[in-house]
Amino acid sequence: MRPDNHPENAMPATPRVEIEYCTQCQWLLRAAWLAQELLSTFNTELGEVALQPGTGGIFEVRADGTTVWSRTLDGGFPQPKDLKQRVRDVIAPEKDLGHADR
Repeated sequence: MRPDNHPENAMPATPRVEIEYCTQCQWLLRAAWLAQELLSTFNTELGEVALQPGTGGIFEVRADGTTVWSRTLDGGFPQPKDLKQRVRDVIAPEKDLGHADR
């Protein structure tokens, strides 16, 4: 087994999506469902989707540090189609989303 500090053990840089959700509002299931939708659609383009507990009514989705959805700014929650398009535009602009693009 090789030590972790060897360059050959380094993971390739892959996009990260963060979904920050309000625990007070009990939005974990919504966040987890959208995470599953993103992982299913971007199965080779994404490195991870992280669920981040928050408070105060927050529901934000960030792709590589860029906010792609904010419940406060965008008004409510994203539909999977809309969220996939916004995430795609940040992490894989060349990707065809099929029927979600029509």
